[in-house]
Amino acid sequence: MNKRPFLGWFVSPAGLVAVGLIAALLAVFQYSVRAYVPGSLDVGDFTLQNFAAMLRPLYAFAFGNTVLLCFETAVFTLLLAYPLAYALVRTNSSALRSFILIVSVTPLFLGEVVRTYSWMIVLGNNGFLNTLLIKLGLLERPVQMMFTAGGVVAALVHVTMPIMVIMLAAALSHIDRNYEKAAESLGAGPVRIFFTITLPLSMPGIVAGFSTAFAWTFSAFATPQLIGGGRVSTVSTLIYQLGFSSFNFPFAASLSLIGLALSLAVIALLKKAASPLERMAGST
Repeated sequence: MNKRPFLGWFVSPAGLVAVGLIAALLAVFQYSVRAYVPGSLDVGDFTLQNFAAMLRPLYAFAFGNTVLLCFETAVFTLLLAYPLAYALVRTNSSALRSFILIVSVTPLFLGEVVRTYSWMIVLGNNGFLNTLLIKLGLLERPVQMMFTAGGVVAALVHVTMPIMVIMLAAALSHIDRNYEKAAESLGAGPVRIFFTITLPLSMPGIVAGFSTAFAWTFSAFATPQLIGGGRVSTVSTLIYQLGFSSFNFPFAASLSLIGLALSLAVIALLKKAASPLERMAGST
């Protein structure tokens, strides 16, 4: 007798999605090893010149700048999301818990383009933030916030915040409070309890949230394109410019593959670097 009669039905949708993704990646790979024919949408013969061109300073800078933006976004998201997740899990007020949950998750119900346009209104020279600071007397003239890396990071943090809060809250909710009570009974203060008990035990959620925020930011397009205005170079905006402005689809495909490989490599390195912390959390 089959003990899992519905396993095939449950797995088949994921299998179909996997087949579609593999087919798409194979198509991208096929384009990446073809020559670009200027002025034509057709591609030429097989070549590896597209990958050799990655060593040019322009493209190397785009990759480095993308990794830096992803790292900054993940760090700031973690710093802002951890207190929210901690309060969400530890508060005794159901009203406060509901408020934090709504504030944290609501951005997921808005499209990335809608959120990005909202940030354009906030960060513009005549936007909400500059107007507020000028009226408070903190600024004499508007500060350039649009078309800067800082503006892009701020908008990307808003995009990645909900998923970070959810992952951290899940990790914090599984911490046995008896460990903290035992430390308190031995004379440890709140700060020491947090850094020796709570923070290490929540490390799996921190690693998962950080990696997810990094990967999500690496593939972001609308936010760097609209907030950066073409002045903040990223892999995604460069692929768009090559593919839809120059119609150089072979080189755009090769950039996509290298970007995917780079993001997977960085996430693997982050995972490996954080593994000692996860083992420490497991042994705490």
